[in-house]
Amino acid sequence: MLVLNRKEGESVRVGDDITIKVVGIEGGQVKLGIEAPKHVGIHRQEIYVAIQKENAEAANVSENLLNLLKNTKKD
Repeated sequence: MLVLNRKEGESVRVGDDITIKVVGIEGGQVKLGIEAPKHVGIHRQEIYVAIQKENAEAANVSENLLNLLKNTKKD
């Protein structure tokens, strides 16, 4: 893990097209501004984990449904 110190107003670049800027520091929280192409998903960690869990559950349901349909005999 790369650890950097940044002051308010300073930025970090990720590749050629992502900029992360410290826009504010209040109490124990840092406010970040992120500029990235629209196709790049940006989520808080807990939201990203929830999305991944929902996607895995949906894929499992779809696979189970497909297996049921395959095993159903037409009369």
